[in-house]
Parts: sequence; structure tokens; C-alpha cells
Amino acid sequence: MTFVAEVTVQLKPVVNDPQGLVVRDGLRRLGFSGVRSARVGKHIELEVDAASETEARESVAQMCERLLRNPVIEDYTVNTVRATAPAR
Repeated sequence: MTFVAEVTVQLKPVVNDPQGLVVRDGLRRLGFSGVRSARVGKHIELEVDAASETEARESVAQMCERLLRNPVIEDYTVNTVRATAPAR
């Protein structure tokens, strides 16, 4: 069975986010004065073959631990894991 997993990788709260500061300042210059802060992360979508949703989620978590994030400065969240529609 094939599953689609959506993962968000973001800098840990204690890590400075220079890209987020640039986004915040750019939005302020465009007139969005209410923007207090911005943090920039990565959205990753994966298609994974697995026997179950639980197995797919565990596999994606291992991918995050081993490659998709830097454990020193980044956290990750597996947002969704859903089965894809079977091909007709």
C-alpha cells in the first residue's frame, strides 16, 4: 500500500532564523506592520510504500531522524500520513 506523508522541519525555537528575519522585514516594508515575527521551515511530501499507516509513520520518522533534519538545530513534525487512492 502507498501512503503520502507530509513533514514540517523547522529550526528549534532557540536557534536564530536569519531567513525568518528577512521575511518579517520584507513584509513590514510591504505595509504588513502587524507581523511580529516569522520563522521559515521546510515542507516535505513523501510517498512511501508500507503495510500500514503505523509502519509508514515509523518509516518517515526514521527518515527525519537520519536525513531530513539536522538534530542539533531542527525539529520535525509528521503532520499527516494518508493512504493514496488505488490506481484504476
